[in-house]
Amino acid sequence: MKINNQYRLLLRVSAIVLVVLCAKLVVHFLGWEVISINPLFSGIVAANVFLMGFLLNGVLSDFKESERLPGELSACLENLTQEVSGIRMTKPEAKVGACLILLSLLSEDILSWFHKKHHSSELMDQVNDLTPQFAKMEQWTQATLIARLKQEQSNLRRTLIRIHTIRETSFISSGYLIADMTTILLCIGLILAKIEPFYESLFFVVVISYLMIFLLMLIRDLDNPFGYYERYSGADVSLKPLQDTVSRLAQIASLEAQNINL
Repeated sequence: MKINNQYRLLLRVSAIVLVVLCAKLVVHFLGWEVISINPLFSGIVAANVFLMGFLLNGVLSDFKESERLPGELSACLENLTQEVSGIRMTKPEAKVGACLILLSLLSEDILSWFHKKHHSSELMDQVNDLTPQFAKMEQWTQATLIARLKQEQSNLRRTLIRIHTIRETSFISSGYLIADMTTILLCIGLILAKIEPFYESLFFVVVISYLMIFLLMLIRDLDNPFGYYERYSGADVSLKPLQDTVSRLAQIASLEAQNINL
């Protein structure tokens, strides 16, 4: 049974916090609680939360931009298909079937590319393959329409490059390193801290470690909004607009293929 993406991160964090809790129990019964809680300790916790807030704000800006990118891809593909189909309305003899089939195949490969089943270079070659198709259609339409098609091709290429950049670039690696080290040290400090009564120490260990670990893992997950190929990725933007476009273009390409065979 597939676990919903919203709960996958919670389960992973809960498993790590359970390890921290078990370590706290072992340290307590062995009498190894050697750290006393003072204002400096709480200050370190606050500083770490502030650092994570900075990282979270940075990755959220890319995530918000990424939410609209699949829709922009869909719009480019739909616009190209409609413009090419429109040529036949004024020139019934225009041979646009090959271009429509190519656009359908391109949309399917873009969807697969999000799951890393295609290389970015291969996808860019397919986008460039549209140029000869546009050149062949110049004899049946006006130059202004060809210019619009090339503009949509440019927008398509630009959006794909932007998605590739967001997917392959990590936000401030040194910031992640500091956050990782601080979180690990704070968890160790909570485990070794002596807090009376003991049941209160368990509560603070669970709550503080859960907050810090959850924020850290959430930030890493949000850093790649296109992590469909990653096993534990749960915070990915929706590909529903692109999936709908692929279905519509596949229907058009199927009709064109039948006409070509006839």
